Amino acid sequence: MNTNQIQIFDTTLRDGEQVPGCKLDTQQKLVIARQLELLGVDVIEAGFPVSSPGDFHSVQEIGRTVVEPVVCALSRAVMNDIETAAASLKTARRPRIHTGIGTSDSHIQYKLRTTPDKIIERAVAAVKYAKSFVEDVEFYAEDAGRTGNEFLARVIQAVVDAGATVLNIPDTTGYCLPQEYMEKIAFLRDNVNGIHKCTISTHCHNDLGLATANSIAGAQGGARQIECTINGIGERAGNTSLEEVVMIMRQHESLGMYTNINSKLLLETSHLVSESMGMVVQPNKAIVGDNAFAHSSGIHQDGVIKRRDTYEIIDPAEVGVDESKIVLTARSGRAALAYRLKNLGHDVTKVQLDELYKHFVVVADRQKEVGDNDLEELMGSVAV
Repeated sequence: MNTNQIQIFDTTLRDGEQVPGCKLDTQQKLVIARQLELLGVDVIEAGFPVSSPGDFHSVQEIGRTVVEPVVCALSRAVMNDIETAAASLKTARRPRIHTGIGTSDSHIQYKLRTTPDKIIERAVAAVKYAKSFVEDVEFYAEDAGRTGNEFLARVIQAVVDAGATVLNIPDTTGYCLPQEYMEKIAFLRDNVNGIHKCTISTHCHNDLGLATANSIAGAQGGARQIECTINGIGERAGNTSLEEVVMIMRQHESLGMYTNINSKLLLETSHLVSESMGMVVQPNKAIVGDNAFAHSSGIHQDGVIKRRDTYEIIDPAEVGVDESKIVLTARSGRAALAYRLKNLGHDVTKVQLDELYKHFVVVADRQKEVGDNDLEELMGSVAV
């Protein structure tokens, strides 16, 4: 795949739903799938069909409903898994089977209890069997982040020869450093024959807080698909956050990469997923957290009031946020107080502001935030 477009593979409905307590029913999944289509994702991983009848039905209905995105179903390198995935995808206009197996020493020795050669045999058999049902087959090398590059290249070469169209190189445990992960992707790109005919994909977990950084590094190394979730939800500490990678590419034009995501729908989509799953978004979450465009420090507030981009590198409107928030606290200064008062229709002189500020800090010391009602009371109680 020789292009600067990065395909966005959303796994909110599969890996994201694996978070304890975040189970969705089919109707909820359909609502989110339609929103993901509006958002502009390229691939929706709709579920793991063999895991339950409900998951099978959800994949079927999503395939029947969405038009533009590829609809992907997960399977292990097990024939029954692959058959079940294929059956669930019969309704999809653009179906993809996502199959794979562990490749690290840990997985081979302790989880699968087999040999490296047997892993390659099973990987090839799985890809060939999946190809008998659909043309588009993605292979995942589970725990690729902790797999030696030489053996990983042997596995990837074998599945490329078997007909895989997408090659997922997951940092399953969130172990890699960005430079290390970029070099791993680049090593495969440079050492696997025919890999240029395939799409290399990243799938990074956030155990060390590096999922987004690793995904961007993987794209710099040659990956052209990023697997991610809304709000970064997923197993353990979560997955790469869709909104983060999209806005990083948009802000850093020097990367020379772009996506088809309509960023103005990011906040709306974040809220939908959060409400559907009952999973609160932390206030300081990048891009979509409540505090992402909120300012409470007087120094920051003064700068933002004078010129927004002194402290904001993203225009809130780009991600669907109405406006920046000036939050009045004990750390706020006169500039922020005057700004909020003006928004309420009160123009005050410098002398009046100085007098109001003396009373404002007393109120601000008593409570975490000073709201509009507090300001109106302040205006009524202080002679200005």
